[in-house]
Amino acid sequence: MLKEFQKFSFTTLIGGLLVLLPITIFILLVRFVFDLISNFLNPIAALFGFIDNPFLVQLISFALVIAFCFFVGLAVRTRSGKAIYGYLEKQLLERLPFYSTIRGTVQQVFGDKGSSFSQVVLIEVFNVQMTGFVTSESPNGIYTVFVPTAPNPTNGFIFHTTAEKLTFLDMRPEDAMRTVIGVGTGSEELFEQKDKVYS
Repeated sequence: MLKEFQKFSFTTLIGGLLVLLPITIFILLVRFVFDLISNFLNPIAALFGFIDNPFLVQLISFALVIAFCFFVGLAVRTRSGKAIYGYLEKQLLERLPFYSTIRGTVQQVFGDKGSSFSQVVLIEVFNVQMTGFVTSESPNGIYTVFVPTAPNPTNGFIFHTTAEKLTFLDMRPEDAMRTVIGVGTGSEELFEQKDKVYS
């Protein structure tokens, strides 16, 4: 009994770390960039006399972070930008913890229609319906479904089941994933699609 409790406690702790660590890294990274820009703006704000308005400095910092993300996205759309990003990713980013896992999941979920996450389903498990994504189908009719956890979709459960347990929805993967990240917000669209299937 004690060994089972120790095993349960350890696996639960590791599961919690796997959920929280990618989120924490992302938050710390955004916070670091935000603070870096704010510290850079403070001398400029003092020069122009609005250092007494910290909200304005933070607002400008936020706008610059958004603009930075936009221009990075714009840069990687070019041939040279893709080449530079590919080199940096291979030499630096792929060595960071959880980077490959998060990148792979995001690319699958928000990627092209041919990705393994292209089919959204409602899967019945333990008499409860869950939002899932078909990742593969075997020749004998068994579907493999990934059910992401909320609000961090990089973790989740994998189920192997038959079509009878699935409701196939005519819905974009990014729209379904938005309900997962939003801890259920907007799920009415899932059930509207379900009603259309059975109508």
